Amino acid sequence: MKLDSKNTAFLTLDLQNGILGMVPNAESVVSTAAKAVQFARDNHFPIIHVGLGFSEGHPEIPDFGSPFSMIKQNNLFVKGTPSVEFHSAIMQPGDLVVYKQRISAFSENHLRMILRAGNIGHLVLFGVSTSGIVLSTARQAFDFDFRCVILKDACFDPDEEVHRVLTGKIFPMLASVSTTEEFTAGQEARIEDGHAHQ
Repeated sequence: MKLDSKNTAFLTLDLQNGILGMVPNAESVVSTAAKAVQFARDNHFPIIHVGLGFSEGHPEIPDFGSPFSMIKQNNLFVKGTPSVEFHSAIMQPGDLVVYKQRISAFSENHLRMILRAGNIGHLVLFGVSTSGIVLSTARQAFDFDFRCVILKDACFDPDEEVHRVLTGKIFPMLASVSTTEEFTAGQEARIEDGHAHQ
């Protein structure tokens, strides 16, 4: 499938310093994610970095036993602080950032509005973790009728078996699943083929 930069966006998911520091070995996918981002830059695809970002005092997190309680207790992911920053290998000044306060990239923020305003119908997804933001975002994107590609080797999960099952059995029901190299090589071949026929 040839993707058009006019209606396709690349979403990096939770590739933030705070997340990468909390999930052992997660940084191992950064170099692969960076290749995907560079491909998007080189071919003029919109790039949106989606990650956690809370207001001072974490008023978005309830006091009862939320899975996000640890974030509140440790004062993490407050907008403008180091844990919120996206890894320098994928982030450049001027890149678009969308914050969320729950797991999915679409969690009660303006991401869907941005995509709709840009006439975006295709998404390329990757990030940390496979069973967290990637799964939640893929399911919601599917329900919103986005056509998605998931770059499986630019996704990471601390449980290798969970990652294997999701990328091999669950994600193919929601999206096209590819390695970053297969995806970029396929797109570049189509770009070159398109130029040859102009």
